[in-house]
Amino acid sequence: MKRQSNSGSVPTTSDRPLTTMAVTLGTAGLLAPLSALAHVESGAAGGLLSGLSHPVSGLDHVLAMVAVGIWGAQLGRPAIWVLPVVFPLLMALGGFAGLVGWDLPAIEVGIALSAVVLGGLILGQVRLPLAIAILIVAVFAVFHGHAHGTEMAPDQDAMLYSIGFVVATGLLHAAGIVLGLIHRWDTGRVVLRAAGSVVLAGGLYFLWGAVA
Repeated sequence: MKRQSNSGSVPTTSDRPLTTMAVTLGTAGLLAPLSALAHVESGAAGGLLSGLSHPVSGLDHVLAMVAVGIWGAQLGRPAIWVLPVVFPLLMALGGFAGLVGWDLPAIEVGIALSAVVLGGLILGQVRLPLAIAILIVAVFAVFHGHAHGTEMAPDQDAMLYSIGFVVATGLLHAAGIVLGLIHRWDTGRVVLRAAGSVVLAGGLYFLWGAVA
């Protein structure tokens, strides 16, 4: 008796990078509509929605935050979870500095450089000691957080706004981790190098805009 093939029902190894990319893009897509909602709310609700939307309202933030997750996944344990924890913590500190009015020079340059550096690290598949990786991520996180803090509307709740942008950042890190896991496959490593090139190019674009 001839066995019938069951083609198309089980994803092959070559399909996995594409599936992972779809999950990553879907996560970012779910956050994007929050940007519009944040503009029609004020007070507590507006603070939370605005905080959730702020990291995804600027491509420079998105590139860097997804890149943190990708690079962590490339480095493996423990960086895969340490870096996405360090970034929001230090970002919250930078956000507090921005909320209370403490000045930090060259904010836009620092944000753009974060994409340049992280994109280059992903592209080159650079493996650094964990302490240095943490230092790199922590420094850039302060710049991103400060930008979030200074851009909060005065009629919004600062605590909920901060919770919002920390949660949104964590989701972008998670999307980057999911995407970064495709480095296990040859096709995935090629895709990640291409992603690193995109992040690097985006960072250079924003850097030019910041210094020109």
